[in-house]
Amino acid sequence: MEEYEGSVSGNHSSSGSPITNMAQDYLLTILLLLPIDAILSLSMTSKRFRSLTSSNTLWKYLCKRDLGSTCVEALLNSSNNHHHHQFPWMRLYRQVSLMDSVCCHKLLSEPHADLDFPTARASHSLNFVSDCLVLFGGGCEGGRHLDDTWVAYIGNDFRRMLKWQTVHAGIPSGRFGHTCVEMGDYLVLFGGINDRGNRQNDTWLGQVVLNENKGIAFSWKMLEVGNVAPPPRGAHGACCIDEKRMIIHGGIGLHGLRLGDTWVLELSDSPCHGTWHEIVSYPSPPPRSGHTLTCIGRSRTILFGGRDLGYEVLDDVWLLDTYQGYFKWVQIVYDLQSISDGVSLPRVGHTATLVLGSRLLIYGGEDSYRHRKNDFWMLDISAIPYPYITLQHPTTVSSKKESMARMWKRWKSSGFEARARSFHRACADPSGRYLYVFGGMVDGFLQPSEPSALRFDAELFLVELVLQL
Repeated sequence: MEEYEGSVSGNHSSSGSPITNMAQDYLLTILLLLPIDAILSLSMTSKRFRSLTSSNTLWKYLCKRDLGSTCVEALLNSSNNHHHHQFPWMRLYRQVSLMDSVCCHKLLSEPHADLDFPTARASHSLNFVSDCLVLFGGGCEGGRHLDDTWVAYIGNDFRRMLKWQTVHAGIPSGRFGHTCVEMGDYLVLFGGINDRGNRQNDTWLGQVVLNENKGIAFSWKMLEVGNVAPPPRGAHGACCIDEKRMIIHGGIGLHGLRLGDTWVLELSDSPCHGTWHEIVSYPSPPPRSGHTLTCIGRSRTILFGGRDLGYEVLDDVWLLDTYQGYFKWVQIVYDLQSISDGVSLPRVGHTATLVLGSRLLIYGGEDSYRHRKNDFWMLDISAIPYPYITLQHPTTVSSKKESMARMWKRWKSSGFEARARSFHRACADPSGRYLYVFGGMVDGFLQPSEPSALRFDAELFLVELVLQL
């Protein structure tokens, strides 16, 4: 561990509690095992602990512990501050804990005579990988599918003018309602529905390659998975865990049947091929479509919302936990009526993205009456003590009311006011501070000759978590 800045002498009096006489490196190691509340309590017990718990070094490690090393490095790069010792780590930690609002910015594409831009669509995929945005497929006017792949370089300039380019060779067939997740430097795409109503169950691997002058090359290839694969589907949920496994759940299968199965794809080290296997667990989330799966800590995945077999829109929360290599679904039960504005929580076609602070930012979607939304909700699973969400405890969790009150919070929004939307897509940069949102279905203006006012959107905007550094 790095030397503690401004530390007191290593020769301490032998009087007092044994813990106060421990070497400084040992004390820092112990502090990093404690929750924040315990660290703050220790700071009030002695001058030495007060000095130790206010050190920049300690708070840098706490930020890496609780926010993630990748997130911390990305924040440093985006703030143009590469001096770790001078960075205000305690202030960063405090501000992340108190965040409660976002600011939206409309992003413009760079005009170029030889380039086009992504057209309006919904149920597509949008990912941030290798400093680039990658968009694929989706559905558009007339119920038609799209088969185009778009790539735009972002780098560290998160509000830059975007210069999109398309990929023409070796692309997956046209589809919407597919999923595409980041696995390290790769994208893994699965399933989807085409405009003839055919469900897919093929698996594709995508990769971005940047050359020295920031030219972009992107390639798709079909992943070899053997004879075992999930049944064909679309409108399912998916996420990556451990950077080498993809989880999928539910969706709309053959004959319009909503599914409730869970599958895991294990990638080879190459990765040249993968292996699918089904997770059989009881209890498990009921069948649904249009829901979200989001990884919140390498081996834990959160499922939220969707539409069930009776076409009702859901607001339930499930956690898929891994214990000694085994998967187990756990339902997190909460009282919707006890949450401020909680009646607007049930939704389908929303996005749920892991952001700074290891929380889920849920945006948009629609309710059972197809009313589209443009609200932001934060789902903080850390409000529920982790030991109560393990296999050794009952599979239905009812925490105290105060914990439930902290689990959900509606966030304020300022800046660009985007239209309410559903079946859009969102992805976050490595810091988790910036969220990109593209497309979706929005309310339009009804014309006399039109049967409905439904519109597909081509808007790209940036959602910034408000943080003063």
